[in-house]
Amino acid sequence: MGSEGSGRGGGSLTTPKIVFIVIAAAAPLAAIVGTVPLMFARANGSGVPGAFLLAGATLVLFALGYAAMARRIVNTGAFSTYVAYGLGRHAGVIAALVAVVAYDAQTVGIIGGFGFFTALGTGVPWWAAALGVVALVGVLGYRTVDLSARVLAVLMVAEIALLALLDVGILRRLGLGAFPLHAFAPGTVVTAGLPVAVLFSFSCFIGFESAALYAEETRDPRRSIPRATYTAVAVIGVFYALTAWLAVGAEGTAGIEALAHRSSDDVGQLYFDLMTRYVGSWGTALLGVMVLTSLVAAVLATHNAATRYLFALGREGLLPRALGRLHERHRSPYRASTVQTAFNLLVVLVFALAGLDPYIGLASTMIGFGTLGIVALQAMAAFAVVAFFARRGAGRRFSTGVAPLLGGLGLTAAVVLVATDFRLLTNSDAWALDALPALYGVVVVGGAGYAAWLRRHRPEVFDAVAGPAVREALAATPEPES
Repeated sequence: MGSEGSGRGGGSLTTPKIVFIVIAAAAPLAAIVGTVPLMFARANGSGVPGAFLLAGATLVLFALGYAAMARRIVNTGAFSTYVAYGLGRHAGVIAALVAVVAYDAQTVGIIGGFGFFTALGTGVPWWAAALGVVALVGVLGYRTVDLSARVLAVLMVAEIALLALLDVGILRRLGLGAFPLHAFAPGTVVTAGLPVAVLFSFSCFIGFESAALYAEETRDPRRSIPRATYTAVAVIGVFYALTAWLAVGAEGTAGIEALAHRSSDDVGQLYFDLMTRYVGSWGTALLGVMVLTSLVAAVLATHNAATRYLFALGREGLLPRALGRLHERHRSPYRASTVQTAFNLLVVLVFALAGLDPYIGLASTMIGFGTLGIVALQAMAAFAVVAFFARRGAGRRFSTGVAPLLGGLGLTAAVVLVATDFRLLTNSDAWALDALPALYGVVVVGGAGYAAWLRRHRPEVFDAVAGPAVREALAATPEPES
């Protein structure tokens, strides 16, 4: 992770490697196969491609300010560090705790999803498959992040190549008819289901924002992190919109509308049916396997992200300092990774022993819960960017002012939508699950109280929030071009 607390890069990661890591966290193939059909059925139907573009545009606005901060501040704390510099140390502590909860939830949710879908396809108990992926990711997370990047690169290339094969198959058969322009007509996109579609769209992008977490492990972070962030948003946004658009062309408006009247199992077969029709049965079989490898890649990426927040909090003394130590040879946050692995293991065992549903109870609920927290962090970071540059009288009016402000407002609207109707993401009517977002209120209140206690009783720890070395580097760094 570079030298501890240095705030400088010096690791082995390059822009392409970071791009693979952050796109893997979004699990694009699993999102296409598992989420897009639900959007067709439960949201704005043929207007889903337009919803992806709206969500992507909002995140591009966010990314402009996020990248500007990445050029100024190099630190593993990412969101929490940016929030601390923009909105104050109290807000930074709150953001850090929300980040740990959100990324932990996202990680165990994807583990549950992997176990569930593996059990469907093989008959292996879901918990056995989940424990297997926990062990695999634990080994990779313990070692250098460069090893994880190489694994993710192979998996990501395979994912995108397979879906590109489907896209080409549809194009060869239908020609320009595969691109129905009505999919982007205002009357198609802006319907009663648009808020739900945008909400699901944001959940599909989760992961792109994690580039800054690897700043200290990157060879040239002030260039690589912004480039990786822009590339990830663009690739994910275009990939989702294009693949959804081609599905509309392949099924036709009537076919897409009919999904709303089919069972959940039938809806979930959409891309398998398309693969059989336009590529062949061998492509369908391969798609089933690649959905699982996509989830493995996502578990690894989110595990690494959660680990780096634990590392940053340990290094700054907000959590036990043992978490903030690097492996002597691998230069990895090995203790934080081990703790994260133990947490993943514990959650799987608890769910297995209690006989709880791995799909609704673990995968759907925890991924939705994690999504809510991460989108809230994105909104906080967007407003922090505006405050940071405004207070310094620096930056560019659009990229560090108008753009992140608009992005923050859009993200805040998504947070409110999720928090007030959480069942949209969990696909459950259980009142206990619907009330789960209230836990973030507990985290916020607890974080504010913890920050106040630190300021009064451990001022040296409170003053170290965001790292003194980062402040020194920040003061010595001229304002780069935005």
